[in-house]
Amino acid sequence: MSRFNLSNWHIDWPDLAPTLAQAALLAGVAVVAALLLHWLVFALALRVVRLSETQTDDLILARIRRPVQWALVAIALTLAAQVDTALGHFWEPWARFLRPALLGWIAFALVKACTIALELRLEATEDPVTVRSRRTRLAFLSRAAVFTIITITVGLMLLGIPGVRDIGTTLLASAGLAALAVGAAAQPALKSLIAGLQMAITEPIRIGDLVVVDGHTGRVEEIHMSYIILRCWDDRAVVVPSNRFLDQTFENWSRKNEALSGAVMLHLDPATQVEPIRAEFLRFLATRPEWDGRKGALLVIEAFPESVQLRLSMSSRTITALFDLRCAVREHMLEWLAREMPQAMIRHPLEGVEASNARAAKI
Repeated sequence: MSRFNLSNWHIDWPDLAPTLAQAALLAGVAVVAALLLHWLVFALALRVVRLSETQTDDLILARIRRPVQWALVAIALTLAAQVDTALGHFWEPWARFLRPALLGWIAFALVKACTIALELRLEATEDPVTVRSRRTRLAFLSRAAVFTIITITVGLMLLGIPGVRDIGTTLLASAGLAALAVGAAAQPALKSLIAGLQMAITEPIRIGDLVVVDGHTGRVEEIHMSYIILRCWDDRAVVVPSNRFLDQTFENWSRKNEALSGAVMLHLDPATQVEPIRAEFLRFLATRPEWDGRKGALLVIEAFPESVQLRLSMSSRTITALFDLRCAVREHMLEWLAREMPQAMIRHPLEGVEASNARAAKI
C-alpha cells in the first residue's frame, strides 16, 4: 500500500468543476423526478382511497407518505450514482446508513398505522371483554414488531461501517461464548420479555382488567413487554414485572366479564329479629339501578353470645356499580336500623364484642 503524500495531493479545480456540476445537475434531476413520481403515485392513491368507506387505508397513506417520499429520493440518487462516478463517490458512503434507516422508517410507519386502524375498529365492538382481549394482543404484538424493526435497522446501519463489519466477522468465532455470557447477564430481562410474549398468547390479564396483586387493587392501564402498570383508585401507578403474573397467583376480577357479587356485613344484637331486616333489605335492593337481579339474599352466617353476623349479598353488572351498590346498602341499612330497630344496634364497644366472640369460638 502506498503512503499518502501531501505533495501528491493536488486538485485541478478547472478540470474538476465540470464533473461536480454534472454530478450536482444529475442529482437535482433525480430528486425532482422522485418527488414528481411520489406526488403522482399518492395523488392516484388518494383518489382510490376516497372510494373506500374504511379509514384504514387513509391512515396507512398518511403515515407512510413522508418516509416513502424520502425513500424514493434515495432510490433515485442511487440510480443516478450508478451513471455518474463522482456522484457515486459522494452518495454511496451516506447511502449505507440512509437506505436501511428509510426502510426501517417505512416499516415502523406501517406498524403504527395498522395499530391505529385496528384500535379504531375495536371501538365499534360492543363486547367489552373482546375489546380488552384484542387490545392487549395488539399492544403486545405492536411493541414486539417495533422492537424487531428497530433492532434490525440499527444492525443494518452498523454493518454499513467497514470497521464494525470487520469486527463482527472476527467475533463470529467466539459467538457461542458471547451468547452464553450475554444470556446469563440478561436473564431477568429475557425472562420478562418471554413472559410478555406468553401473556400476549395466554391472556391472564388484559388492558382494562381489575386485578389484585401484592395487596394493590387497580385497573391494568398499560401492558409492556417487561412490566405492567396498574392504576389504583387513588390514581397511584403500580409497576409490576410481567413475570409476576405468571410465576405467582393474583386475582382478576374481570376475567370473563365484570358481573360480580359482593356482600355487606352487619354485627347486631343476638335478640334481633332478622325477618324485618331481610324484608327491608330486599325492598331497598329492588329500588337500586345498580342491582342486576342475579343475587340478593340476607343470611345469618355467625351467632355468638354477644352478637350475630348478617351477610347481605348482592350482585351487579360492573365492578364500579357493585361498589356503589354496597355503599348505598350499608348506609341505608344502618339508618333504617337506627330509626326502626334501635334495639338491634350494639351499644358497647365492638372490641369487646369481637373478644367475646373469639372466646365463644374456642369453646
